Amino acid sequence: MDSIDKKIIALLQNDGRLSVTEVADQVGLSLSPCHRRIRKMEEDGVISGYKAQIEPGRVGLGFSTIIFVTLKVGDSEAVGAFEKAVLDINEIILAQRLFGEIDYFLQVVTKDLPAFQKLYDEKLSCLPFVQRLNSTMVMKTIVRDRPLSLIIAERR
Repeated sequence: MDSIDKKIIALLQNDGRLSVTEVADQVGLSLSPCHRRIRKMEEDGVISGYKAQIEPGRVGLGFSTIIFVTLKVGDSEAVGAFEKAVLDINEIILAQRLFGEIDYFLQVVTKDLPAFQKLYDEKLSCLPFVQRLNSTMVMKTIVRDRPLSLIIAERR
């Protein structure tokens, strides 16, 4: 990956709707080489997709919660069952496995507190192999979906 690829990525992270022509113009390439570079990065999994960023509150999803999950055991059966069950809960918008005392970090978005309580009672508390769920309400989002900084990766 060279500096032109990094410029292409930076442009597309900020606006995934840019046309190949616009990207090519901004990085100083002709259309065909720019298109080949983008296609190669897509094929290699560097660019994994394009999506619209939605403001949750504007679509009726005004309640955000973070949940820290500790499993009873950490064997492959428990991990597999838990992760499979998490995939079936659409309100979980981010799920990450962690090192340390806490096993998982979940971010959940719902309409409001009553909707979260219902989700918690009916689905989250029933997740397999869970020892403890510790949830906290998100007061305010400061940074969301920040583009990756390729300059930081370059320094290492």
